[in-house]
Amino acid sequence: MKINVEGIKLYAYHGCLEQEAREGGHYIVDVMIDTDFSEAAKTDDLSKTIDYCEVYSIVEAEMAIRSKLIEQVAQRIIDKLKMQFKTLKSAEVKLTKLKPPINGNVDKVSVVVYC
Repeated sequence: MKINVEGIKLYAYHGCLEQEAREGGHYIVDVMIDTDFSEAAKTDDLSKTIDYCEVYSIVEAEMAIRSKLIEQVAQRIIDKLKMQFKTLKSAEVKLTKLKPPINGNVDKVSVVVYC
């Protein structure tokens, strides 16, 4: 069973360049969680599943902490998800940086971490 929270759009200040720290940029985060929510499906009880709002809050909080590398940010997000949700069996976080400062025509770059 999976819960996906996709297309989390945030503005943040990650990157190795001084310009990125000063001006920031647009990011998209996708979170895929494998968990057993069969009890929630039977009982309609939010406490028996993973709350999407909590997932969003974790992503938002970690994205607010500046890092040079989006690899570090994605790892922090997945680490917090593991700590917060004891029923999490596995997870995947895809962090996408839109319009990266690359000398070329590149729409986006992304990293994927999983546990």
